[in-house]
Amino acid sequence: MLLIEKQITLLYFSALNGQIVQFKLSDIGEGITEVTVKDWYVKEGDTVSQFDSICEVQSDKASVTITSRYDGIVRKLYYNVDDIALVGKPLVDIETDVLKDVAPEEDIVETPAISQEHTHQEIKGHKTLATPAVRRLAMENNIKLSEVVGSGRDGRILKEDILNFLAKQTGAILPPSPQMEIIPPPPKKDISTPSLKEKAPTIPVTFTKPIAFSGKDVTEPLKGFHKAMVKTMTAALKIPHFGYCDEVDMTTLVRLREDLKPVAESRGVRLSFMPFFLKAASLGLLQYPILNASLDENCQNITYKAAHNIGIAMDTQQGLIVPNVKNIQVRSIFEIAAELNRLQSLGSTGQLGATDLTGGTFTLSNIGSIGGTYAKPVIMPPEVAIGAVGKLQAVPRFDSRGQVVKAQIINISWSADHRIIDGATMSRFSNLWKFYLENPSSMLLDLK
Repeated sequence: MLLIEKQITLLYFSALNGQIVQFKLSDIGEGITEVTVKDWYVKEGDTVSQFDSICEVQSDKASVTITSRYDGIVRKLYYNVDDIALVGKPLVDIETDVLKDVAPEEDIVETPAISQEHTHQEIKGHKTLATPAVRRLAMENNIKLSEVVGSGRDGRILKEDILNFLAKQTGAILPPSPQMEIIPPPPKKDISTPSLKEKAPTIPVTFTKPIAFSGKDVTEPLKGFHKAMVKTMTAALKIPHFGYCDEVDMTTLVRLREDLKPVAESRGVRLSFMPFFLKAASLGLLQYPILNASLDENCQNITYKAAHNIGIAMDTQQGLIVPNVKNIQVRSIFEIAAELNRLQSLGSTGQLGATDLTGGTFTLSNIGSIGGTYAKPVIMPPEVAIGAVGKLQAVPRFDSRGQVVKAQIINISWSADHRIIDGATMSRFSNLWKFYLENPSSMLLDLK
């Protein structure tokens, strides 16, 4: 079972009176031969116990937290942060007094936490389920996971469970976690007496920390998601693309979202427009399944995908990543929003697992969140279509009576694989997607 989810170190015994255990990076499959060490949770001389986090590594597909399988003392770290670790080479040496319970090699490979949204930990016969972030939070606060009652599915321990446990121990009143934070609506402005400050233009630009100027050229190797982007886009540009653009009147949906936001926030979920975009796309894919298909390398067979696993492009500190929301065809808009919150939270901290990043069948990119209006999106193979949503703009339009009204408009830019998709099909799909968004109540007729 050599999947990227199975990425964890194998233990090998080396010669030093039987007391030094080497962690070696196992063959993780999928053609991956190296990973980048993103963070060390231990240093040489530290004492570690079973299931303690050792380090975090990142392949071109996902980040994985590696945990210890032994009690002992860390004697050597083989890499620094940002170094490339090779498959089959050791990561750390751990000195143990007795080599206990050595499992056969095939039994040592475990599923890391972020690959299946939880980690299986066997501690004195008790199974605990928790993500790496939760385990790390527990470790930093000296909390044993076995003492915490999980409120998630199958008893999974959530971040809120750790915070509540800590609050009971300390008597502190802790703020809600970022995932559960409820943002109040902005105060209404008094438009009758605008101030000079309100009239001043704003600059919708995000400034990043500038790179220190050294006066010299700097060369560095491609790593992680940047390296994956090179491979994916090289393959993508072999596909004959064609584009199709249109505009969508979001006025009705803007009002509907404002009505639904407080309801979603009361349930701990932030409701953006993206869940509506995704659900409308899924409903459209039911009518035009060729857009949710893949073409084999020899262009001889088309596979129509049963699941609508729609990817959402994210701009993160690690680079462009495209996790996907699974099975949108059977999810409600609220469920889609909750899953988006989870993916965005993990994406911002570089903790998305391989399951989140693979298996996509269609993609939407919200370039408008940064400020663009139109785009020319590039298809993510083996998918055959992708859309890029532009920013929401208040612009004048004519209503049904010929009167000029204020309308909330977005622009959509589609790209499709012209080998199997023609312009008429793309146009009809786009028109249906547009219809659902301009008449959001119509989606109720087709919701599963």
